[in-house]
Formats: sequence, structure tokens, C-alpha cells
Amino acid sequence: MSSNTLTPPKIAPQSGFSGILRERETYASGDPNSMSGRIDGWFDRLMLQCNWGLAPAAVLMLAVLCAIALGGAMFVWKENLLLAAVVGMIGFTLPFIAAMAARANRQRQMNQQLPGMIDELSRAARTGRSLESCMNMVGNDTPSPLGDELRLCTSKMALGIPVDEALRELPDRTGLVAASVLTTAISVHRQSGGDIVKVLDRLSHTIRDREQFQGRLQAATRASQLTAFLMIGLPPIILAFFLFRDPDYFKNLMDSSWGRMATVTAVLLQIIGSIWVWNVLASSRKA
Repeated sequence: MSSNTLTPPKIAPQSGFSGILRERETYASGDPNSMSGRIDGWFDRLMLQCNWGLAPAAVLMLAVLCAIALGGAMFVWKENLLLAAVVGMIGFTLPFIAAMAARANRQRQMNQQLPGMIDELSRAARTGRSLESCMNMVGNDTPSPLGDELRLCTSKMALGIPVDEALRELPDRTGLVAASVLTTAISVHRQSGGDIVKVLDRLSHTIRDREQFQGRLQAATRASQLTAFLMIGLPPIILAFFLFRDPDYFKNLMDSSWGRMATVTAVLLQIIGSIWVWNVLASSRKA
């Protein structure tokens, strides 16, 4: 039998089928290290990992509508343009806050499912099945949300894509460090060989140890996190209290030059401090 009969024929791309698969809408382009590139990249990852099933443009439009609705309602109520602008900015951030909460909840569920999924994959590998067959079986048995990602990978394998390439986008889609470790371990095993059962058992043990450490770290830093959130949220709460107590408070403050300068300085320092505290909290969660 000739070698040509063993090699599957390559399918040439056809322009007529270019619209069958919808490409994922992204905004990150150009220099990824620039400020705009980092913001666009963060937004693309957020939309991918929260798994809302909405187009990013629809989420942006929803944020604009929330800003217009809340800002317009505040302007009709208080007839204060600056206060309406502040409330509109808060309304603009509400969809992104909801997306971040959905992503955090989804990642927490997948972190809980991942060690058990790896254990099941290890048990399936002990039966002598191929890694592709094991991934297909485990993907069908794993519930959402991790099962959805695994079934997406197995659907790619059904099209003839190797396991390591099918799992390549799993860390980006989940945002989990453990998923990146899993894909790296499988990729190394595909290249160098070895006992996949031992690799999976050690990986499951490592992920469980890391989750226990993360739990102890979060428990130890919980008070600091609550203090940080209180420091961020207290100034807007105090300002809202004075505005509801005296509707002309902000107008009288803006009528003087020192009041405008103090207010602008306070807002800038609040934004800088919030970003700094957010980065500190994010780095502590990734430790």
C-alpha cells in the first residue's frame, strides 16, 4: 500500500464557505502594550470568559443605554448636569461589573470541577483508551460550565485537530491558571511521551494543593480586602449623603475656585487609588 493512500487529502479553502463559521468579534489591535491595547484586550477576555453569548458591541451598547437612562433620570430629578454625568458614568460601568461577577462565578465553578475532571480523565486513561477518546468521554460526563468548554474542544478533535491544538484556547476561554497547566502538560506529553496516568494524577494533586493555598490566602486577606473596598466606596457614599441632605451642596461647592480644584483633585486621587488597590487585590488573587 502506497503512502499516498494513508495520508488524508487536504481540503483547500473555498471562498464560498467563508461565512459558515462566525469569527469572534475582538477589539484588541495594534500594539498590545499600549494603554488602548491593554483596555481592548481586557474587554475581549472579559467577554470571552463571562460566556454571556452576547456580541461585545451589544454589551457596549447596553453600557451606553444604562448611562443615558441613569444619567437622564438623575438630571430630571435633580436638574444638576454634573451630578447626572457622574451617575451616567456609574451606569456605564454596571454591565462590566455584572460581566466581571459572572466571570468570577464561572471561574469558581470550573476551579471546583477541574480536579474531579482530571481524576476522571486519569481513570479513563488507565483503561487503555486513547487520549482523544478519554477527552470525549470525560467531556460528555462533565457538567457545565467546564463541560461546555471540554465539549467545544472535543468537537474540534472530531474535525481532525490534534488534542494539544484543540486545547490551546482553553486557558484563554476560561482564564484559569490550572487550565493552562493542564494544556501544557498534555502538550508536553504529546511531544515527549511518558505515562499520561502519572502526569494526570500529579496534576490533579497539584491543582488541589493550589486551591487549598488559595483558600487559606483569601481567608487571611479577607479583612484587608473588605477594608480596601470600604476605602473605595466610602467617599461616594459620603458625597451622596450630603447631596440628598442638601441638594445645593454640590452647586455651592462648584461655585468657588478652591471647591472645584479640591473636587477635581479628590476625584483624580480616588481613581488612582482605586486602580492601585484593584491591582493589589488582583495580584494577591493570582499568587
